[in-house]
Amino acid sequence: MTPGSRKKRMTSRRIFATFSVDNIVIFKRQLLNWGSQFSSCSFLDNHAYEMPGGQFECVAGMDAVATLLISVSEGNALDTLTSFQEAHGDWLFGHLGYDLKNEVEGLSSRQPDPAGFPDLHFFVPRYVFLIRNEEVHIGTLGPDSAAEVLQAIQRTPSKQSEPHSVSFLRSRFSHQEYLDTVHHLQEHIQRGDCYEITFCQEFYAADLLVEPIGLYWKLAHISPMPHSAYYSFGGLYLLCASPERYLQLKDRQLLSQPIKGTAKRKPGDQAADKAIGEDLRQSPKERSENIMIVDLVRNDLSKVCEEGSVRVSELGGIYAFPQVYQMISSIVGILPPDVHWTQALRATFPMGSMTGAPKRKAMELIERYERSRRGLFSGAVGYIDPEGNFDFAVVIRSLLYNQGRQYLSYSVGSAITAASDPQSEYEECLLKASAIRQALGGG
Repeated sequence: MTPGSRKKRMTSRRIFATFSVDNIVIFKRQLLNWGSQFSSCSFLDNHAYEMPGGQFECVAGMDAVATLLISVSEGNALDTLTSFQEAHGDWLFGHLGYDLKNEVEGLSSRQPDPAGFPDLHFFVPRYVFLIRNEEVHIGTLGPDSAAEVLQAIQRTPSKQSEPHSVSFLRSRFSHQEYLDTVHHLQEHIQRGDCYEITFCQEFYAADLLVEPIGLYWKLAHISPMPHSAYYSFGGLYLLCASPERYLQLKDRQLLSQPIKGTAKRKPGDQAADKAIGEDLRQSPKERSENIMIVDLVRNDLSKVCEEGSVRVSELGGIYAFPQVYQMISSIVGILPPDVHWTQALRATFPMGSMTGAPKRKAMELIERYERSRRGLFSGAVGYIDPEGNFDFAVVIRSLLYNQGRQYLSYSVGSAITAASDPQSEYEECLLKASAIRQALGGG
């Protein structure tokens, strides 16, 4: 793309109006309950966390007026996204599936994909909502005015019925098979094939009817996260409680915030809980894993950022969430004016925290040893604004539901290194899934 080509985009016809809202928490519930009536709905909520890079408390897009859906096998998915965004010059909401790796790195995917999410999907919404500082900004493409939309939302009940319990989801691995696989991966590490790999397992149930909106609200209540999302289109649902940002672009500054390092909290014992957070901060193993991924992200960003602009603004920060402490680092860089924003995605996707390092070899081993295609899991969900600024979260701690196939699943993983204890890695997977299991009624 040439430096001046961004000026050729159509100007959005969207008109925004701003309203004060008495109770943002209630309004957000009304908004999603209202928006879930549409086939396409993306509701991105940070639950009022004060995190680096935060801009909005909630961003939502509802009711598609134009849609892009593409498989990597068709080729040029990111170029097609570029053309779609240039043509519409408007807000886009959607996702990047993990298997875009095949286009970016020249790899392939052979595992089954029962969840069935496309590799890339974005839509131009009829209604856009931006919430911050007790105000909601509503942008519409008609026929209803922003005031009429606000009135319809405020007439919507804020409560939601309790979802049915789902008693059991089975893993693609038995406990022993998981341990054996970790040992095999460590053999690869000892041979020098890679030095860290994020290995994941899928839990699933088939022939299952669930009520997605109620299940999302239960998950959000149990585990409110800074990158929560309810995202649906065409009978496919993502119910997301992610703590991790993949990549943000704001006024030419890129921000990536990889997570490596997890510890279970003890919220009922203040002293012990504080000590757990400090132990995580000081852990040589966890800090080493985090630094490995920081180095990978720095390298990725350096491919597209201005020379000398990539830096670590926070290394190994400890953040408290309802179930766990997480070690999060922040890496920033400046995207040159003549580099299109999709080149930042091409240079950094998939996020290093979900692959390992070196990235390409880690992804080859992931394909070899995992037993289902990741699909949307460990991909990214988010939005792009009319100027090409964007914000994407990593799809983790999430439920995927294919209503047509009645297939429900979630995946969890951990970083395997030479120093990893296989049983501890297995227990970390269960810890990361604890909020999901509780939301499903499994305790």
